[in-house]
Amino acid sequence: MGQIVQYIQSYLSSDQTPGAAGNMFWAFVYIMLVFLGLSVAVIAMNWLERKILAHMQVRLGPMRVGPHGLLQPIADALKLLLKEDLIPAEADGIIFWTAPFIVVLAAFTVFVVVPFGPTHAITDMNIGILFMLGVSSLSVLGIVMAGWASNSHYPLIGALRSSAQMVSYEIAMGLAVISAVLMTSLNASGTGTLSMIGIVQAQLAQGTWFIFKFFPLGLIAFFIFAVAMVAETNRAPFDLAEAESELTAGFHTEYSGFRWSLFFLAEYSAMIAVSSIAVTLWLGGWLRPFPNMLGGANWDRAFSLVPGAAFLFLGGLCFFNAARMPKHPFFRIQTVGLAGFGVVLGLIGLILFIPQVSVRVQDIFWFSVKVAGFMYLYIWYRGTFPRYRFDQLMKMGWKILLPMGLAVLILTAIVALL
Repeated sequence: MGQIVQYIQSYLSSDQTPGAAGNMFWAFVYIMLVFLGLSVAVIAMNWLERKILAHMQVRLGPMRVGPHGLLQPIADALKLLLKEDLIPAEADGIIFWTAPFIVVLAAFTVFVVVPFGPTHAITDMNIGILFMLGVSSLSVLGIVMAGWASNSHYPLIGALRSSAQMVSYEIAMGLAVISAVLMTSLNASGTGTLSMIGIVQAQLAQGTWFIFKFFPLGLIAFFIFAVAMVAETNRAPFDLAEAESELTAGFHTEYSGFRWSLFFLAEYSAMIAVSSIAVTLWLGGWLRPFPNMLGGANWDRAFSLVPGAAFLFLGGLCFFNAARMPKHPFFRIQTVGLAGFGVVLGLIGLILFIPQVSVRVQDIFWFSVKVAGFMYLYIWYRGTFPRYRFDQLMKMGWKILLPMGLAVLILTAIVALL
């Protein structure tokens, strides 16, 4: 046991990621943590999207299954797992079965290079950006396979729409990413980096997040990426692949049960992935707010208390809402369940006040808060904007975002050289 503790402590004191250190055990542990964390995040996002959209539309959303519907995503997951899994008689069985796994694999593999902290990543590739762009593009293959293998008109048209949309917006997204990479070259050696961790460290060294670099060029590049990532993930207002009035559910119309849930899992995982990339490239990644302006041990100590305080606040919010629940016997389980959830959040908050824990966790906390902001924007867009027509979507990609991306890239290169 002493050797295991010593082994863990030696790794925790290391300044490298498991993959960069060649530690396969810890790399496997990180892979499992990322997989479980993503699965929990998708469940939470499912519930939050329903509740936030409901409040935007002045209604309650899920309320029956668990306190405030907290168990609704679990009930949905059980329903999908127990549902009959059908394959159309004329479908290509092997391709039909393989397509959803390709989409899920592409969405999850991106997280191999996503840094949640200076050492909290599976590995740190020196071509992390290229790996991210290449792997994320593979999801197009799965979508085309799903539409074609269904041997039905609506899924095929939905797959063609979705693939054309993703390919179109990937170009503008790539130009915005190159603009961010150019900003990393403003150091003593004049060389940039394609490492995701290196990009965050460049923002720390230069004393500013890249969204504010060469203002307004950094902001425009970020805007291009933000619009492109919504279109890349087929989310409203760019969800033309599943326009209910035209193509029913789009490329996954013929899917049901477990295989349909894989597309659902891949969609939300891709949303988290592109949000993580945006945070890493433009918003300082795991860096806390104002690390250069508000530096020093006292400010570090003050910001280290924020994660615990945030969970205590959420726990208190649960108790406040539990106290406001109707005093009727039918609401007794709702009230007790919500108060119990508040206790769990409060205990997590108290644990996060332990110095040894807060030091290791605060990087992940700040990264997660920034990603959560993007996830909220996804929900806000869905509840606000009407769906684009397909010609409007293509016009936005080719006639607006692509010229803007080229202009920002050229101007960023010129300013960087000067």
